[in-house]
Amino acid sequence: MKNMHRKAAGALLAGALLCGTAACSSDSSDTDKKNDSKAAGKSTQKPVDASFAAAVERAAKKNEKITSLRYTMSGEMPESGHVETAASMNMKPLAMQMKMKVKGSSADESGEMEIRLVDDALYLNAKGKKLDGGKGWIKMPNMGAGKGPGGADNPFGTRTQAEQNPMDDSASLSASKDLEKVGEETVDGVKTTHYKGTVTVAQMRESLAKKDPATRERQEAKLKGFEKLGVDKFAMDMWIDGQDHTKQFRMRSATQKGPLDLTIKFLDYNKPVEIKAPPAGDVVDPMAEAKKDS
Repeated sequence: MKNMHRKAAGALLAGALLCGTAACSSDSSDTDKKNDSKAAGKSTQKPVDASFAAAVERAAKKNEKITSLRYTMSGEMPESGHVETAASMNMKPLAMQMKMKVKGSSADESGEMEIRLVDDALYLNAKGKKLDGGKGWIKMPNMGAGKGPGGADNPFGTRTQAEQNPMDDSASLSASKDLEKVGEETVDGVKTTHYKGTVTVAQMRESLAKKDPATRERQEAKLKGFEKLGVDKFAMDMWIDGQDHTKQFRMRSATQKGPLDLTIKFLDYNKPVEIKAPPAGDVVDPMAEAKKDS
């Protein structure tokens, strides 16, 4: 059970962190299906067409105005293995619900999980497994943005990762020095334009200067996490529809603990999303229990 919770927290690094995955649509080109870690290391010296960066920036601006969204995410996470998720998210007030399947290296590290972030609290539920007292949900401690107990650095703090807007990373693609237009492609029946390029962690950090304080804080925590994994650059692909919305986004890299290869497909935007906390009687709160025992 603890392994599944650890896997789920790792998967949040995605979502909820990172946008992107290996679950590219069947009608996308072979280009976006090629291996990852090598792609992150390639670059060209050809001057970037300004219109390509402008197209990505327009999509990023649209992303900033989104109030809610639904998306799927799948691919490979370091230490977590293969993950498949379906999620809904409200930006204000912040709320998120994610259902995921994790396929780890053993049966104990595989299974289904649901995550909810509601009213400043994060809850995890491992499907088919019960906690003490027969309860199904565990309330995760709020470590704060990038911090752990006592103020120690915790770039993968559970709440920090749950707050990740899956749109955040795509904005940095406009800073790529080898950004190029792949061509016109159809993703889930929607006509899109496919762009790709490599982006360094340093460039991603530079792009935060124009962001609001909350975005900078959660992104900086994530970038520190990337650096701890030995990541210095990503290969990114972005599919933009005719309304300048991001339809699909992929990012991948090699890390010290295995490949990272994630693809997010955005299903809809700005439609009502209702997310409720699980019943209080079905929740275990370890922090509350620890206070009782102290």
